[in-house]
Amino acid sequence: MAEWFRDLYQQFTFNFIEGDRWKWIVQGLGETLLITFFAVLLGIALGVVVAFIRSTYDKNAPALKARGGPGRWLLGLVNFLCNVYLTVIRGTPVVVQLLIMYFIIFATSNNGTLVAVLAFGINSGAYVAEIFRGGILSIDNGQFEAGRSQGLSYLQTMAYIIIPQMFKIVLPTLCNEFIVLLKETSVAGYVGIMDLTKAGDLIRGRTFSAFMPLIAVALIYLAIVMLFTWLIRKLEGRLRGSDH
Repeated sequence: MAEWFRDLYQQFTFNFIEGDRWKWIVQGLGETLLITFFAVLLGIALGVVVAFIRSTYDKNAPALKARGGPGRWLLGLVNFLCNVYLTVIRGTPVVVQLLIMYFIIFATSNNGTLVAVLAFGINSGAYVAEIFRGGILSIDNGQFEAGRSQGLSYLQTMAYIIIPQMFKIVLPTLCNEFIVLLKETSVAGYVGIMDLTKAGDLIRGRTFSAFMPLIAVALIYLAIVMLFTWLIRKLEGRLRGSDH
């Protein structure tokens, strides 16, 4: 047993301490968290807009169809574009979207982190939009009618009555989507970004030892996900408690 621990310590020293290669792990972790954070913000922003448009169309399409006019066609066009966005993003792999963003759309850009944020944020926004839309449609229509009967406009009713209730319903699911996004950023190394997975792979390439650096990367991801999962459970407990 003592010999096993000695070999493990030697492997740890060889992979991380020599040449200060542990700094690559720290740098990669920081890059991963940075990309995830801003991609989450972009995903929420896109998700709110798309969900608002699609739920508005679902709720008002019959009335607009009966009324006619340019409002119906404009809302229908915007809803169609949102559907195209959702279909394309959810129907193609995120790594392909990242490669297209980096090598085609932003081929002249030298800021790989920004491209990754845009790629992952746009991808996440499609899933967040459907989460939000489901939450909005799950609110009883009587809540909306009550707001309108009090003299609130459509936007005010959504902002003050529907959206707050929607967030409470979808927050646990939304947090799980962010955990998925964190793990999806592990493909950022395909475009040369020094993320956590890329850092482990670089160490493997220098030391020709795959076990230690890749297991270390996996354990770091696992620790972050376990922390997020614990926070989500605490949040769900608080939300359940506030219902009583």
